[in-house]
Amino acid sequence: MKFKLDENIGHRGEELLKAAGHDVVTVRAQGLSGTEDERLLTVCAGEERTLITLDHDFGQVLRFPPEDSSGIVILELPPRPSRDMVTDLLSGFLAVLAQGTPGKS
Repeated sequence: MKFKLDENIGHRGEELLKAAGHDVVTVRAQGLSGTEDERLLTVCAGEERTLITLDHDFGQVLRFPPEDSSGIVILELPPRPSRDMVTDLLSGFLAVLAQGTPGKS
């Protein structure tokens, strides 16, 4: 799959997704840091990339209709997350993704 990692997802998340065989680019690498949410989602849709973020604003379906995107994954962190929490959540996401993909186990 094609993913774009928001600027709030670190380098370890990028490495994890790439190691799983996914096409990953980051907001930072594309010089999009600080870009308005609407523009970022438009860029993702144009690239046919699913956005992975910690930003709950993207969950506002009236503001960001799902049919206008290539997908949005919002990772939910607890109030005091550990350093490894984001990569743990991404690992869980990858496991669920693999279960739903025909031909993968």
